[in-house]
Amino acid sequence: MPINILMPAMSPTMEKGNLAKWLKKEGDKVRSGDVIAEIETDKATMEYEAVDEGTLARILVPEGTHDVPVNQPIAVLAVEGEPLTAVAEAALQKPAAGSPSPGAAAAAPASP
Repeated sequence: MPINILMPAMSPTMEKGNLAKWLKKEGDKVRSGDVIAEIETDKATMEYEAVDEGTLARILVPEGTHDVPVNQPIAVLAVEGEPLTAVAEAALQKPAAGSPSPGAAAAAPASP
């Protein structure tokens, strides 16, 4: 089952942030602990580490996007054995503001 990667809350009061840069691209393998993106808050730019493993099937929020709400899906990860094309196409048919999947905690902020 595909895993939604959600916009993280980089601080307890964060409600939205900017997706500054993707460090992985669609089709790249992702391992737990890999830095996949840079997230900007009003105070800092922080690295975002993957928690789950798989292949980055679809980026839903392009880099440079401002004011992305916390917990909004920003990408979809295909787990081993899932066809990338099917996962990527399914992600396009579901709006990014949908509810999180069971594995929604797909990534966590890196320790400073």
